[in-house]
Amino acid sequence: MVVAGDALIREGQQVLANTYARYPLVLVRGKGATVWDSAGREYLDCVAGLAVCNLGHCHPKVVAVIEQQARELIHCSNFYYIAPQIELARRLCAHSFGDRVFFCNSGAEATEAAIKLARKYATERFGKERYEIIAMENSFHGRTMGALSATGQERFHQGFHPLLPGFRHVPFDDVEAVADAINKKTCAVLVEPIQGEGGVKVPAPDYLKKLRALCDQTETLLIYDEVQVGMGRTGTLFAYEQFDAPPDIMTLAKSLANGIPIGALVATDAVAQAFTPGTHASTFGGNPLATAVGCCVVDTLLEDGILEHCREIGSYLHEGLVLLKDRYPFITAVRGQGLISACELAFSGKKIVERCMDKGVLINCTADTVLRFLPPLIVTQGEIDRLLATLDGIFAEQ
Repeated sequence: MVVAGDALIREGQQVLANTYARYPLVLVRGKGATVWDSAGREYLDCVAGLAVCNLGHCHPKVVAVIEQQARELIHCSNFYYIAPQIELARRLCAHSFGDRVFFCNSGAEATEAAIKLARKYATERFGKERYEIIAMENSFHGRTMGALSATGQERFHQGFHPLLPGFRHVPFDDVEAVADAINKKTCAVLVEPIQGEGGVKVPAPDYLKKLRALCDQTETLLIYDEVQVGMGRTGTLFAYEQFDAPPDIMTLAKSLANGIPIGALVATDAVAQAFTPGTHASTFGGNPLATAVGCCVVDTLLEDGILEHCREIGSYLHEGLVLLKDRYPFITAVRGQGLISACELAFSGKKIVERCMDKGVLINCTADTVLRFLPPLIVTQGEIDRLLATLDGIFAEQ
C-alpha cells in the first residue's frame, strides 16, 4: 500500500483514540469526486465520507454559504429562533411526509431522539407499558447506547452490555416476522429502507408498504432510518419515496449538510406533539451554520438535476457491476439503488479495498465480504468507468 505522511500517521497513532482501523493515508484536499493525499497523489473517492459528501468535496455553492454564514452568525442558543433552522425545517417538511423537525448533530443523536419520541408518544397515548421497539437484524443505527441497542449486529454490542432494554430484533425484509413480534408492549418499528452497513440490502418492493399497513393496523409507529440513504442517495430525495410508504418518523444526518455535522428527526405533527419544552434538546442542534448549509444542499439537489443524474449514473454503475459478476464467479451478488451500490464476494473484500487504494480509487468494505460504493452524486460516467476498470483489473488478479 502507498504510505503518505508517515510522521503525521505516527503522531495520530499516539494521540487519537483507537476507534478506527485507519488506512495509512492522510487526505488533505478534495474537489468533486477527487481527493488528494499529503504526497500530492489523487484518488477517485467512492466513499464520500461514508455517504456524506453527496454534492462532492468543496462544492462551490456549499463553500459560498459556509463563508457567508460564518461572517454572520455561527452559533446561538435554541432559546431563540434561528432563521436558517426554520428555513431548513420548512424545506424538509415541504418535500416529505413530515410536519415538524428536531435538529441535532449526528445520525446516532437522531436515532436517540426517535427512540425518545416514540416512547413518549406511546406512553402518553397508551400507557407506560408500551415502550418496546422492533428493529431489524443486521441493522445499524449508531454508536450511542440507545442507537447501539437498536442496532441488530452483535459485533457492535460486545463489551457494552447491559444494553438499553426494550428492543427486539427480527429478520429484515420479513413482514411476517414483524407481525409475529408485535405485541401490547410494542410502540414502534424501526427500519432502514435499505440496509447500508448490513451489506446494502434492498428489500422487496412491497416490504415497506406492508410494514406501513401492519403498523396502521396495530397502532404502531413506523420509523425510517434514512441517515445513509436519504438526501438523494437512492435517486429520490428520500429513499422511502422509492417504495411509496411514508413513515411517522424519519431520521436524517450524514449528507444533510455535505460534511458539516448535522442530524434531524422529521415527524408528523400528531407524533411530534409528544415533545414539549424540556423533554428533549440539543445545544448545537440546528445551529445557523449547519442549517444554512443544509438549505443549500436541499436546494442544489432539487434544482440542479442531481437526482436524475443519480438515477442515471447509478443504473450505469449497476450494469457495470453486473457485467463484472458475469465475468468473475466469486462475485456472488450485486445490489443497490441509485448511488449506493455493492457487490458481494465469496471471500473477504479487505484486500480488494487496499489494492484499489494502491491504484488510486477509494472504496469501502462492509460486512467483511461486501464491497460498497458510495461516490458523490455528481460523479461522472468517466469516473465510474475508472472505478469499473480498476475493479476489473484487480479481480483479474484473483
